[in-house]
Amino acid sequence: MSRGCITFLTDFGTADPYVAAMKGAALSVNPDVLLVDVSHEVLPHDIVGAAYVLAWSFRYFPPRTVHVAVVDPGVGSERRILAAEVQGHVLMAPDNGLLSIVLAQSPATRLVSVSNGAYFRHPVSMTFHDRDIFAPVAAHLTLGVDVGELGRPVSDPVPLAEAAPRRVADRVIEGTVVHVDRFGNLITNISRQDLAALDPTGDAVLEVGIADATIEGVQRAYADVGVGRLLAVIGSSGLLEVSANRRSAADVLGVGRGAAVRVTR
Repeated sequence: MSRGCITFLTDFGTADPYVAAMKGAALSVNPDVLLVDVSHEVLPHDIVGAAYVLAWSFRYFPPRTVHVAVVDPGVGSERRILAAEVQGHVLMAPDNGLLSIVLAQSPATRLVSVSNGAYFRHPVSMTFHDRDIFAPVAAHLTLGVDVGELGRPVSDPVPLAEAAPRRVADRVIEGTVVHVDRFGNLITNISRQDLAALDPTGDAVLEVGIADATIEGVQRAYADVGVGRLLAVIGSSGLLEVSANRRSAADVLGVGRGAAVRVTR
């Protein structure tokens, strides 16, 4: 990791030059840094979806990796930019809830508001903080700048309440689809731990309701049901997925990001 590593997660897409400009700003500070794209296909302004993608992905990188996550409808406003030390990594994001899932799972050892202009690219565009603040600051971090030099400590990051599932009754959890992958798997915000709390003994049958479908039981793998059939499964992210064996559950059900999911014991 002597070169340093920066990951990028945005809603920019790849049709415009925004991702290239952000990478160029980072390389201008550290020409040897390794740059990794997590995704640039987050739906525009989808903070909740980005929060989950960040939480799924960052922990698989080597310690001291800097993760830049930018879904920033409030760019240019008074919203803060945060840098959080978590499990030996540094994560940077606008203070709009994007770090909520990570911080709920692994509290930060340090959390600061990025305000030290010495590490910015100048002049700073009011509409492109990703290029002029996030990327150069991340590159400086890979060169050994300490998180504490970036700005003052923060104790009140903005929460993202809608990202959490709700226990609405002793026998029921309600959640939402937070991501649809390229296979059409509908990944929810209901975790393995949430299901264990709903069924502590593991003896009950769980019914998963979504759109007009009711799926009985949670399977171990996609192949546990026939080709084309819907199933519920705990995916590699540790979250409940609604899937279809060798088909797109999103197409079968006609739903996507934001669809309501109900699990009943």
